Amino acid sequence: MFRIWALSILAIFWSQIAFANCAPDRVELRNDRAQVRFAVELAITPQERSQGLMFRETLPLRSGMLFVFDPPQPVAFWMKNTLIPLDMIFVDRTGLVTRVHHGAIPGDLTPIEGGDSVFAVLEINAGLAARYSIGPGTQLRHEIFSQGPAIWPC
Repeated sequence: MFRIWALSILAIFWSQIAFANCAPDRVELRNDRAQVRFAVELAITPQERSQGLMFRETLPLRSGMLFVFDPPQPVAFWMKNTLIPLDMIFVDRTGLVTRVHHGAIPGDLTPIEGGDSVFAVLEINAGLAARYSIGPGTQLRHEIFSQGPAIWPC
């Protein structure tokens, strides 16, 4: 009886730790080479998504912006009025990275397409996707995936 009780308490403890790892202001990414956490701002409304990181002169090293598109849809970004080079990480509804665009050029008006069924896009400082080996197949965890078929749930 004690063993069942102890296992139950342990299961509750571990589930609380896993849930505590998810918060609206951070994402975690993992693959077979690295696991990394970024502080993020959310861009959920059309107005927030259209503003994005425009006109900012700096972005702290392990920070970014998470754009959410619900329902998943085709998306394309550009760098108009964006002053810092960025990596764009395109993610499907399950939290799986499907595409990475490395080193988007500030001010460039060329569309950067993410695919046909993008649920989220994480923008981070250019070079960090390569540094942490973030590419297709990397898993992303954030509470926005809690309502769907997340590969790496909160």
